[in-house]
Amino acid sequence: MSSPTSEKPTLGMRWKSWGVKWRSSYWFVTFVVWLGVLTDLVVYSIIVPVIPFELESLGYSDVSTLTGWLLFAYSAGLALSTVFVSMFAETYKSRQVPLLVGNTILIGSQIMFMEAPVYWVMCLARALQGIGSTMVWVVGLALICDVTPEALVGRQLGLALSGLTVGTLMGPPLGGALYSHLGFRAPFVLGIIFAFVDLIGRILIVEKSIGPAATNITSPDEEKADAPTEGNVVERADPSEIAAAPKASPNFGRVLITLSKSPRALVAGYIGMAYGVMAGLQDTILSLRLNDVWGLDSSKIGLVMLAAVIPTIFAPPIFGWLSDRQGTALIMLIGILMAIPWCGAMIVEGPLGLFIAAYALQSFFMSSVVSPLCAELAAVGRSIEGIGYAHVHGIFNFSFGVGSTLGPIVGGQFYDHLSRGFMLSYVFLMAVLGCGVVLTFFYSGDVSIAFKIYHRNAISLQQRGNVA
Repeated sequence: MSSPTSEKPTLGMRWKSWGVKWRSSYWFVTFVVWLGVLTDLVVYSIIVPVIPFELESLGYSDVSTLTGWLLFAYSAGLALSTVFVSMFAETYKSRQVPLLVGNTILIGSQIMFMEAPVYWVMCLARALQGIGSTMVWVVGLALICDVTPEALVGRQLGLALSGLTVGTLMGPPLGGALYSHLGFRAPFVLGIIFAFVDLIGRILIVEKSIGPAATNITSPDEEKADAPTEGNVVERADPSEIAAAPKASPNFGRVLITLSKSPRALVAGYIGMAYGVMAGLQDTILSLRLNDVWGLDSSKIGLVMLAAVIPTIFAPPIFGWLSDRQGTALIMLIGILMAIPWCGAMIVEGPLGLFIAAYALQSFFMSSVVSPLCAELAAVGRSIEGIGYAHVHGIFNFSFGVGSTLGPIVGGQFYDHLSRGFMLSYVFLMAVLGCGVVLTFFYSGDVSIAFKIYHRNAISLQQRGNVA
């Protein structure tokens, strides 16, 4: 009589054991999150050059204001759902389930927007899209931190977040071209296709808690493997090397109070908000600016955005890698500081080439901030007892949601109702970024840049005094 252990594995057991090494590796998790971020940004940005023209064709006036409110609805859904998603992700045993739920919501929201008969249904669809996006930005980034060695967190987050620039790069030109040649529904159909491909990747993930280190299910290849395999940290890596945050408390009030006592966490939240203000403001008024000043249509606006975003593709992985070596504070400070003058250059009503160049450089330097910012939040999660990765990445998502809620309102209202609305919108943006420079200088990093400079000068003066 055969023993239970000699019974043939069931279909479910075979599915769990198939490819378990690569499906549970931090490289595959990073790829899936990258694909999720890319899909989210494609879905978000593919209709940015389309919305103003579609609203005009439907007979609406004050198009920039209505566009702003659509972006507001997305950001409101993003921000309001973040609290619940981050708390749920730190109390529920699986990261995969929220990721699958988020993808389903994302697909449904696109179908709703595509078939929306009236404006308020469009707003509801965008709010649902924001809720779906929250899953990948909170749970996906937390999953990367769960399975990645601490010394490599910045690099892996940077690689995953490069999906942000690639998605932003692909969305507008595809949306403009599809709208011009195939009509309003075409961009949404493409977004749904992207979401289904993303869904397959999320299904394939094998999490740390059910990966080869925590199950008796093994494949023949794994039984033969004795040496560590790079990328398969779930099975092979020393647990002390994994960037694991302490077990999180499910009490939201305690989490909020704990994070509010950390200047480092608050400053990271402010930088996330500033990035959201920039994204929301520009998505609202750039298409209108390009149409009003240079007479561009939706397809040409998409090409301008394509040309401007191409330089940002490699910024997240490069600056994520640098943040692992030089520290997060310095990289964030340089990125924000260098973006400000190019915001000013975009105000100039000169040649279109100058505008595109300024937009490209501004986008490049601001995209260099995202990877070190997420690595900074991961460091906060490791340094505060009772705080998990979903909590701290929830800060980024919530603050970005607040900023991208504020940005469209400011941009839309200024552009519609003030004679120099575009200029004033960018003056506002530069002021927000300027405050971020000051806060980053004094409070970001394990040891702030301000303290390092002060300490270095104090030592120098002491040495001079000793010599004298």
